[in-house]
Amino acid sequence: MGDVLAIAEQRDGKIRPVANEVVTVAATVAEGLGGSAHAMVLGGTAVGEGAGDLGNFGAEVVRVAEDPALESCVPETHAAIIADAVGSHGYAAVLFSATALGKDLAPRVAALVDAPLASDVTRLEIEGGRLVTMRPIYGGKLIARVAFEASPAVLSLRPNAFGTNESRAEGRIEPFTAAIPDAVRTRIVEFQAAETGSVDVAEASVIVSGGRGMKGPEHWHLLEALRDALGAGTALGASRAVVDAGWRPHGEQVGQTGKTVAPKLYFAVGISGAVQHLAGMRTSQTIVAINKDPDAPIFALADYGIVGDASEVLPRLTTAITALRSEG
Repeated sequence: MGDVLAIAEQRDGKIRPVANEVVTVAATVAEGLGGSAHAMVLGGTAVGEGAGDLGNFGAEVVRVAEDPALESCVPETHAAIIADAVGSHGYAAVLFSATALGKDLAPRVAALVDAPLASDVTRLEIEGGRLVTMRPIYGGKLIARVAFEASPAVLSLRPNAFGTNESRAEGRIEPFTAAIPDAVRTRIVEFQAAETGSVDVAEASVIVSGGRGMKGPEHWHLLEALRDALGAGTALGASRAVVDAGWRPHGEQVGQTGKTVAPKLYFAVGISGAVQHLAGMRTSQTIVAINKDPDAPIFALADYGIVGDASEVLPRLTTAITALRSEG
């Protein structure tokens, strides 16, 4: 059987945008394997209200478990429920988004069902009836080709690396009762919410990142203005040097010791292009570099480069983008 299970993340009862992408990929893989795509949503009450919309992205069946015990995601519990479903149905593959949660759940599920795992996948295809994936290694300098010889295959997909494809169908909702494990060794103590209205840099389609070339946190409003001009779905990012200096929170750090991103558009402002930073953003679809040093390594990777001081370039760029958006 070539059915594929996509784990659709939710937060506060609402399906997260990254779920649409992982379901889209699951539908493509299932078609190649001669099966169908299923989605699974785990959460508290009312989480299933928007679950049917996952059918728009290719999920023929949407399995929904609603239980107060699932209100907060305890990885131990969720992994056990997913593993039980994988074993009972015999899925050929299980797909997660490579978010903080997905990176936690995927290896747990792989271990529980004794399955091979490929993490942070940026490309996949079907060759001779088997699943073949590509994933960056060695800081993005090489691409590893991983072919699965057995099933189920467990994958986590880098957000924004694949995109979405709407089929305009509605998935069939199948409620099920999740077996909550009795012996759970972990519990959620506290949630610390991110800044209201902020976009997770790991999931953003457009990122505006700043480095030491911004000269200080007092100039960050220039990046914020550009972010606002670019519109919804745009996040702020930062280099390691900026975070280490205390200018920005660690949650915005892009790079080998921060978050790995793959947005459609990445602005590197005042970032020279250290190896560890490039490792976290080199798979961006389009890179725009702004730096006053014409020999900065970032220009070798950038699709577009602007040589100039950020304090002079950013206001003009923001004004131009605002004008273009107002015309459209």
